[in-house]
Amino acid sequence: MSDTPETSANSSSALEKLRQLLQQHDSTPELALPTERELAERFCVGRREIRRALDVLEEEGRIWRKQGKGTFVGPSAPVQPLVLHALPQQSNLLEVMEARLQLEPGLARLAALRASKEQISLLHRLLERMHQVAPGDGDQHELWDSAFHRAIAEAAGNRLMLGLFDAIDAIRRDPGWQHLRVQARTPARLDTYDVHHLRLVTHIAQRQPVEAAAAMREHLLALQQALMEALHQPDQETL
Repeated sequence: MSDTPETSANSSSALEKLRQLLQQHDSTPELALPTERELAERFCVGRREIRRALDVLEEEGRIWRKQGKGTFVGPSAPVQPLVLHALPQQSNLLEVMEARLQLEPGLARLAALRASKEQISLLHRLLERMHQVAPGDGDQHELWDSAFHRAIAEAAGNRLMLGLFDAIDAIRRDPGWQHLRVQARTPARLDTYDVHHLRLVTHIAQRQPVEAAAAMREHLLALQQALMEALHQPDQETL
């Protein structure tokens, strides 16, 4: 098997599959995970995508690594999302943005009220990891951006809302919309999003729920506008 097989899967899909695997072993901490090669073969993704997904899980405290020994299951997440089966199986990115605009400002508000010191520290670390992403590496940018927004959803401390977030985020990351997401991403916009993310963390850390909700809404409106502009570009295929 090659290091990067021909597949539409990316780091985000690898992360989702690894989260599901870890949920099966919540009661067996310190269990050794399969090797990166075995995980790549099991999930039909490249080893690079597995390594990137493991980086996120390690940052979140769900796994730990020991040089020469392997990767092990760490502490369970503070809250686990409920599994929702009745959500629509088909949607589009603009519907996703409408749903995010209804859900995520509320999550940011609750996070400002409830986030623990450890969760705020995690947000700062995820923010730093986003700043370290190489220009043009859209796969890794989406990976850390999704982890950042999910950390806010976890810090809100509401399992139902976290489950809704995961369902919406899974639709957003559909590989069929990859080209549209790339079209909507520009260096100038990424710089603006970095400012938004920093404001979000600052408001959450300072226990400012109203300001945190407003910052999240401003951020999502900017994302929505970027997607709408990408949809109307002449060379954009209908997805």
